[in-house]
Amino acid sequence: MKKTRETESAPRAVSATFAVRVVPRSSKEEVAGFSGGVVRIRLTAPPVENRANEALVRFLSKMLDVPRRHVEIVSGGVGRQKIVRVGGVAQGDLLQRLGLA
Repeated sequence: MKKTRETESAPRAVSATFAVRVVPRSSKEEVAGFSGGVVRIRLTAPPVENRANEALVRFLSKMLDVPRRHVEIVSGGVGRQKIVRVGGVAQGDLLQRLGLA
């Protein structure tokens, strides 16, 4: 029997989901800490016209060494508290890549 796409075992996609507290209009972009299960990130972008969200995606893709298309803001698009999902990063590696472990 020939293998087809349905019979081949596809590798499961690895992803990590985590809470982020964004501090916009900071003097520099950095990971500011981890407290209560929330990663605090300072961004220089203002919280207008989606600029802070775009800056967050760029910053996380650079810090976690993944393409920008793998970083998704799941909820909190208009607030400072956000839930972010990153493809290609295991949950256990997340804090280490952000320099928090």
